[in-house]
Amino acid sequence: MRKLVQFLVVVLALFSAPLAARAKVRITVDLSSQQMDVLSDSGSSYSWPISSARSGYVTPRGVYSAVSLQTMHRSKKYHNSPMPHSIFFHGGYAIHGTYETASLGRPASHGCVRISPANAAMLFSLVRAEGATIEIVGSPPPSHPFASESRHRRHYALAHHKHYARSGHGHRATALSYAPERRGDFPTRVFGYVLH
Repeated sequence: MRKLVQFLVVVLALFSAPLAARAKVRITVDLSSQQMDVLSDSGSSYSWPISSARSGYVTPRGVYSAVSLQTMHRSKKYHNSPMPHSIFFHGGYAIHGTYETASLGRPASHGCVRISPANAAMLFSLVRAEGATIEIVGSPPPSHPFASESRHRRHYALAHHKHYARSGHGHRATALSYAPERRGDFPTRVFGYVLH
């Protein structure tokens, strides 16, 4: 029995030694600079711009491990948005690629750490091969929530205001001038009332 226990200890040591010696990719995300630094066991290092949580959302700080890798994940919470090369590290939070590369370098996400699709693919490959330690530090710079969306809304409202004001046939625009136009012989209904 003693020899069997010694044999099991030796076998266990042989299998656990490579796992213990296996280095991990070190990923440091600095929310203050909106930058990610990556250091691979092979000596490769990278520095990439990121987008973390915009105003009203949070990117969690702390030290994490890669929990799950998904080549293409779609966010059920945010309109089935594509999240290529997702590296999940804390619940639904992940490092993943984004097609909104113009936003990189400033807060713009719902909490995930976004990087360019090419960088996400490279990082995904490194983490799949080596594992990862992810450290998120710093405080995000102030961001303006929905700045581009409010700009879009103003443009949309202004364009439609001009359209409906013109459709008033020379009359001053009123609340009813924003109602849908009549189609053919069918009267237009607004809030249950028929407009002629």
